[in-house]
Amino acid sequence: MSTSTPPNSPWQLAGRAARMNPSAIREILKITEKSGIISFAGGLPSPKTFPVAEFEAACARVLREHPHAALQYAASEGFGPLREMVAAGLPWPVDPAQVLITTGSQQGLDLVAKLLVDAGSKVLVESPTYLGAVMAFTPMEPEIVSVGSDEDGVDLSALSRVAPGARFFYVLPNFQNPTGRTMTEARRAALSAEAARLGLPLIEDNPYGDLWFDTPPPMPLTARNPEGCIYLGSFSKVLAPGVRLGFLVAPPSIYPKLLQAKQAADLHSPGFNQRLIAEVMKDGFLQRHVPTIRALYKTQRDAMLGALTREIPGSDPAATLTWNIPAGGMFLWARLPAGMSAADLLPHAVKQGVAFVPGAPFYAGEADMRTLRLSFVTASVEEIERGVAALARAIRVYASALAPSQSGKQ
Repeated sequence: MSTSTPPNSPWQLAGRAARMNPSAIREILKITEKSGIISFAGGLPSPKTFPVAEFEAACARVLREHPHAALQYAASEGFGPLREMVAAGLPWPVDPAQVLITTGSQQGLDLVAKLLVDAGSKVLVESPTYLGAVMAFTPMEPEIVSVGSDEDGVDLSALSRVAPGARFFYVLPNFQNPTGRTMTEARRAALSAEAARLGLPLIEDNPYGDLWFDTPPPMPLTARNPEGCIYLGSFSKVLAPGVRLGFLVAPPSIYPKLLQAKQAADLHSPGFNQRLIAEVMKDGFLQRHVPTIRALYKTQRDAMLGALTREIPGSDPAATLTWNIPAGGMFLWARLPAGMSAADLLPHAVKQGVAFVPGAPFYAGEADMRTLRLSFVTASVEEIERGVAALARAIRVYASALAPSQSGKQ
């Protein structure tokens, strides 16, 4: 999509506008609007998990008990009781004065970029990484450098080679988007120690950490070095994304500047929504509600793993697929055989009635074109089984179409 202005337009765009591009995932999601498509593409939480009755009751209480305050301008830092709840819910000591309520955790990424990135600054991300973070950082014109990773997390030797001069390293340790992987305790300890040695700040993004299936993930990186980390969290995955609320936790040395960036962006996050979330969360509601989300998502993950095992022919190396087993979150990461491209597979999949997200957009550097992300949380078990069967058919059709050209190259 062109970012230039039409002929005869009076508007002259800033140079950074050329670095703003549409989300590749949002473009793919348009495909899923077609009738009959089973979508494994979206990164959306299941609407079955939204506590509608609790929100309805909370709305009534907030408007009955605090109508004028709820509908008035509010403090830029956020609603005090909500900040206290956030601080109390974190697994290390946090002063509520370090908590900034944001308009979704995506705004936290935007504030970090505005505050810490100059044109030409080096910024480190995992490979692959969350596309929304790359979109938030890119308009500030950084040099975004990918750090290799394996199934345990960040490759520390790769990090040490590229870290000199970097402003920060953005990392998602828990059930990462897009891969679903979780960084091990040993790798977290080593990363925290290495980042401290290098003087490298960490931006720890944790929207999925509460969505574990069998055992909680290890302690956050921020808990190991609070002065060297900014921690991002979200209410979208455990309550509802429509309220657009998240939070960040920052050390006192940098919090005031993040607050100023927040004030310049939107003055404050919606005060009514903050009071609404605080009302829903009081009396320990999340402790009762989140386990129901975990149980639902685990059932759906197991359904996808079972369907993949049944439908994907491991005996045919030309048409097989490999995948990981996420221990929580919303995503499964898969890889096609050599010679295939997930982007080229997608049209075949759509013809068969299923959609997914190719992995390439999640890479800030050289992409692995064979990768794809499958979300298992918005489809029913029956839809998952039908969708995986359709995906298997699409892979076989694609492999058959490739066979003549590949044999001609031999």
